[in-house]
Amino acid sequence: MIEFILNDRTIRSEAEPGTPLLDVIRYHEHLPGTKIGCREGDCGACTVLVGTLRLLDIRSSSEAEKPNVEYRSMTSCLLALANVQGKHIVTVEGLTEPLEHGAGKLSHVQQAMVDQAATQCGICTPGFVVSLSGCCLSQEAVTPELAVRSIDGNICRCTGYKSIERAAADVAKQLAKKDVKDPVAWSVKNGFVPGYFADIAERLKTIKPVLPPEGAGNFQPLSGGTDLYVQKHDTMHHSPIRSVFNDEGLKGIRIAGDECIIGGAAVANDLIASQELRKRFPNLEKHVLLVSSTPIRNMGTLAGNFVNASPIGDLTAFFIALDSSITLRAASGNERQLKLKDLYKGYKDLDKSPDEILTSVRFKLPTQHTRFNFEKVSKRTYLDIASVNTAIRLEKEGHTIRQAFISAGGVAPVPKFLANTAAFLIGKETTTETVRKAVAVMNEEIAPISDARGTADYKRLLLRQLFFAHFMELFPERIKLKELV
Repeated sequence: MIEFILNDRTIRSEAEPGTPLLDVIRYHEHLPGTKIGCREGDCGACTVLVGTLRLLDIRSSSEAEKPNVEYRSMTSCLLALANVQGKHIVTVEGLTEPLEHGAGKLSHVQQAMVDQAATQCGICTPGFVVSLSGCCLSQEAVTPELAVRSIDGNICRCTGYKSIERAAADVAKQLAKKDVKDPVAWSVKNGFVPGYFADIAERLKTIKPVLPPEGAGNFQPLSGGTDLYVQKHDTMHHSPIRSVFNDEGLKGIRIAGDECIIGGAAVANDLIASQELRKRFPNLEKHVLLVSSTPIRNMGTLAGNFVNASPIGDLTAFFIALDSSITLRAASGNERQLKLKDLYKGYKDLDKSPDEILTSVRFKLPTQHTRFNFEKVSKRTYLDIASVNTAIRLEKEGHTIRQAFISAGGVAPVPKFLANTAAFLIGKETTTETVRKAVAVMNEEIAPISDARGTADYKRLLLRQLFFAHFMELFPERIKLKELV
């Protein structure tokens, strides 16, 4: 039995753990505000807020810490029921006071949508409202840009975006004085969310975790599910799964000496939230924002991205170029390490047994001599799968390259480590001629195919241009586009 809080009600569901939360919300609990759109996490019509119990550090108080709930937007069509055990799920119906406490009064976010005429047919509107409401509850200072970013996973097919952006700007203005240390209490006090939110932390504390099923090694481990529920929607509903999405032992980002270690169940947005990583990778936010949308980055895990083995996995390309190592743990408890680039033996063929899970990834932290960059081209800039992606890490001494690690996606059956190109660069100076010659080597070790995302020749051209972009971004004073083409 899965126990969670849905808006202001405690739910104990006997539905199969693999059931998408969307179906539980609509068909079991009869809350139709959460819409069915694409069932692929692409349109945002089914967006909900997922609240997780955390410990909030209150430095100005005599209390060391107190329970707090951290809210993130997620698409309920891809969210397994098993992954919401012990969570607070908020649908659009849960953003206003219950009928007996003031029927008909809209939340501030809903009112902003009305004031700006920011709704057309209405199918997408609940998702936009839920995503924007997440800004009220986040521990971030909300700017108009951040408010618009919060709805990057919501699509309006009636093309009413400008009015929606104006509504987002109105919300950001109202949130200018938000208490980022305790946003839930502030949002309750100022009428952005109903009063019942104030008691959610204490209520979540009473929900006990679910023990792993007997013979857990025979159950398919499930993390975010953002790809499995697209590929195998019908079978996942009934699959014997064990959730690792909320396993705290598989989460976290920590620095140990000159290494960074990230749990396999860390999600993409955890990278952006890490101040330690942002200090060391100045363009980290720009790079990670190219990975899908806010709700999907709140669900998609590093381990899931890696073992999915997509030849165009964005995070896979990112971490291969960091020369990352991964740890695999078998059901017996035995662990082994290998380079991430060596995980891939062929198309969807991994050096991994079925009972092994990827518990962590680690890499050497950049130094003052390190240069790193990530590039991606897709049909849409955001919320799209790459046609070609690539990342590069260079260790330099003066103008000379001492180490090189280069990855590319979309140009081979696997996420490709460009070993020959990297070897060619070592010992060379960062000049236009070096880059031109490296491209010739690179063309010999890739084998793109023509598919829906472009012809083989087009992908070769894209990778060449992105390779140029790496060097123009990292060495603008030495590498000029007009000299390369």
